[in-house]
Amino acid sequence: MSLFDLARMSARIEELEKKSMQEGFWNDSKTSSIVLQEMKSLKNKYSKITKIQSELKNLQELNDLLLIEEDEDLAKDLLKNTKILEQELEKLEIETLLSGKYDKNNAIVTLHPGAGGTESQDWAEMLYRMYSRWASANGYDIKELDYLEGEEAGIKSVTFLISGENAYGYLKSEIGVHRLVRISPFDAGGRRHTSFASVEVLPEITDDVEIEINPDDLRIDTYRASRSRRATH
Repeated sequence: MSLFDLARMSARIEELEKKSMQEGFWNDSKTSSIVLQEMKSLKNKYSKITKIQSELKNLQELNDLLLIEEDEDLAKDLLKNTKILEQELEKLEIETLLSGKYDKNNAIVTLHPGAGGTESQDWAEMLYRMYSRWASANGYDIKELDYLEGEEAGIKSVTFLISGENAYGYLKSEIGVHRLVRISPFDAGGRRHTSFASVEVLPEITDDVEIEINPDDLRIDTYRASRSRRATH
């Protein structure tokens, strides 16, 4: 990212900060929520970019020192910090690519075991634990919305909300059927079983979505109510 892009990002952050300090800003909760969310996202991205630039400068200076005089400890630090910087760059690149309409939204995930009874229900629970650990490890909040326990083990279904920036962008690729092949712990004969579980991922839609209706697409029929009379005998 160029210095011009960073300057433009900084100017946008400053603009949003001024907007948040205007009188009556908090009166409109929907608008204030959108402004604060954008400001938080931009600040987070700006901080990551400037940090990477600073680390890159440090690595260049360290490399210059090694060119002047060889030092085994400095060389190890250079390799270690270079690998860390590569990981940070890859993560930032992925976040930049998550530019879909709902990629920044929270994600609603639903797991359903497929055919296979206890085997598939246990597999669905394993997936639930996997996504929960992934969310915690990456700083996301997770909230269970619906949970139906299996008869013997596992779960029959579970729906949960993963909250945080780009949650849907990261998880949308998980949509589909997931398969597990293993020696069953529930089979006394120790036979191999194949289990299936479906994963559904939806973006959490906020109330600020605007729906536009074209008047030309509307068909309005007007009816005149008739008065009915009840016969008496």
